[in-house]
Amino acid sequence: MAQPRVAITGIGVVSAFGAGREVFWDAVRSGRSGTRAITDFDASTYPCQVAAPVPPVDISSAATVEGELGPRESRADPRRYSRAALFGVMAAREAWSDAGLSFAQPNAGVIIGSGGGGIDVGERQYQDFFQNNGQHVTPYAIAVGICGMVSSEISIALGLHGISHVLSTGCTSSTDAMGYARMLLLLDEYDVLLSGGTDGCVLPGMVFGFSRMRAVSTAYNDRPAEASRPFDRGRDGFVLGEGAWMLALEREDRARARGARIYACIEGYASTCDAYHRVQMDPDGAEIVRCMRTALAQAGRAPEEIGYVNYHGTSTQLNDAIESRCTRATLGEVADRVPGSSTKSMIGHPQGASGAAGVVAAALALANGFLPPTINLDDPDPACDMDFIPNEGRAVQAEAALCNCLGFGSKNSALVLGAADARS
Repeated sequence: MAQPRVAITGIGVVSAFGAGREVFWDAVRSGRSGTRAITDFDASTYPCQVAAPVPPVDISSAATVEGELGPRESRADPRRYSRAALFGVMAAREAWSDAGLSFAQPNAGVIIGSGGGGIDVGERQYQDFFQNNGQHVTPYAIAVGICGMVSSEISIALGLHGISHVLSTGCTSSTDAMGYARMLLLLDEYDVLLSGGTDGCVLPGMVFGFSRMRAVSTAYNDRPAEASRPFDRGRDGFVLGEGAWMLALEREDRARARGARIYACIEGYASTCDAYHRVQMDPDGAEIVRCMRTALAQAGRAPEEIGYVNYHGTSTQLNDAIESRCTRATLGEVADRVPGSSTKSMIGHPQGASGAAGVVAAALALANGFLPPTINLDDPDPACDMDFIPNEGRAVQAEAALCNCLGFGSKNSALVLGAADARS
């Protein structure tokens, strides 16, 4: 039997397209690429010279909801933020306001995912330490750089005194955070939780490190917008992305009682581990299938009820082929009738925030009756034989969506979303 649902009542985004939920949705809906040549640092000698970074944004919205700073100094000073925290606070503020929630909302907390946290602070400070004997190392280096500080900054900005946790499980971080937030809400521990994910990882060390791993695209340096091409025969690795996707979550019954607008509802969550390899997926795919099937069972959904799949779809050879095969195995005889797409074709791979990016795209797809495309899918790989909505989105009113997230360390996570008016 399906459990009660958790409503998504607010959404905030900072992405490769800039700040704002509508900015993100307009770009994804129309199939625009956020990938471009790296210009924030010199990558001319790197094998990979493209990424999908967040462009310069107005940081004034990073202070607090409704400008209520209380006794603390303004938190909009970027020198006292990691990139992940800055993006996270901005997106959190938008989500909270979008949900109609107040500053210092009682019985509320934060549980988010981040793969690297303040890794940018570490890169800068270690560079100074080794090159300049640490003459300019800030006293904030430790406090700002640790992963757990990201949720603290959001709690401070929104005045929330409940749980303030960061999950860091690699690429599945934000999917797991939303899954745990759902559990706490259904246990009636909190009235509302801010969840989602944030990462600020388009950095010299990250780009070079993934290049050494041969995980990122190197064949499209002269055509950046074409570099992320999930499920296409010409794919050669993922594009590193970054940003924040935050959601205000509350029990559906409480959201409806206060008259909140609901984008979609989280109906099921599951997580498994291949226990196979640090960076490679188990070709068998059994645990990926079990993860998706468990999430569907928890949601009380049959495969034929799924009208959209938001794929992990990284644009790597192995990931895309295995995920396609596992999704077919999960959906069974209806697999050919279920459309899906990879948001990463447009925003790159924002690491620990990628699951939240996919959930936001899926929630907006359900709310707007429109399924976004997979761009750059010009020559479909026969090993990826699903309907990936190539290059142009579709006006379709789906009842439910399956959101996949697969990560380093053999981790698999999945969420099932239901349309706001389904089962209400």
